[in-house]
Amino acid sequence: MIREFYDSSEDDDMESQYQIDPECLVLTRPDCDMHNRCCGGKAWCIRDICGIICAVLTWLLILYAEFVVMMVMLLPGVSTYPVYSYINIFIFQSLAFLAFASHLRTMFTDPGAVPKGNATKEMIKQMSFREGQVIFKCTKCCSIKPERAHHCSVCQRCIRKMDHHCPWVNNCVGENNQKYFVLFTFYIAAISIHSVGLAVYQFVTCIRHEWRDCSAYSPPATVVLLLFLIAEALLFAIFTAVMLGTQLHAIWNDETGIEQLKKEQARWVRKSRWKSIQSVFGRFSILWFSPFTQPSPKTKLESYLYSV
Repeated sequence: MIREFYDSSEDDDMESQYQIDPECLVLTRPDCDMHNRCCGGKAWCIRDICGIICAVLTWLLILYAEFVVMMVMLLPGVSTYPVYSYINIFIFQSLAFLAFASHLRTMFTDPGAVPKGNATKEMIKQMSFREGQVIFKCTKCCSIKPERAHHCSVCQRCIRKMDHHCPWVNNCVGENNQKYFVLFTFYIAAISIHSVGLAVYQFVTCIRHEWRDCSAYSPPATVVLLLFLIAEALLFAIFTAVMLGTQLHAIWNDETGIEQLKKEQARWVRKSRWKSIQSVFGRFSILWFSPFTQPSPKTKLESYLYSV
């Protein structure tokens, strides 16, 4: 006999709003599950107003840094310091592009949502669980919860290896998009540190030349633009560096943020540190730093269990 447990222990402030009959009879297949989908089901998107505002604000802050670095600092100095300007333009634009791409991949990638409505008695029988095996069923989305999955009240789905829900990317960070989130924090931290260095150097240059020909804008306007950029860059550098450190620490120990917060006892077989890193980034190569590649796909058994 298979023992079934209803798991409603997740951090869900709106738990009562999402109660679904655990014995629901309708099974939602992955190929027709349009929940949290857009563009004809091709992209994952969360319709959360707070998350959308935070994501748009992130883009605007990147564009502001782009404006100040290019229009105030680097382009005006191309004729005077061409080597310095072109090298820093290349570095800044590369980091900005990779940061923006990583943000979009994190935001529009399915983090590992468990199919809704697969916790029917018929489906449980078909999955051939071992005799006496304990399975957990989510009472909110009527899903069989894989090991280490947690329910997100914003996404309204159970997410495999859910780390946390981040409003800045308007998505959960989970099994399928953790690599992109790590890259996003890395590139934002890098571009922020680069911006601070450029702004400080610009200040020193302007003061040394008594604000003559150091900017296309007036000295007061230049000071305000540079000070705001430094404040923004320092804030984001500290925030994203801390997030990057916590993410790498969690991956290193094969433990998600939720598992660390709840101090959950490991019911799963912990991977070695190297295997844990490879499960997120794939085999070691330069592609670790690319937001356009994803780790190796799951085994056939895992794919079957997560798609029915």
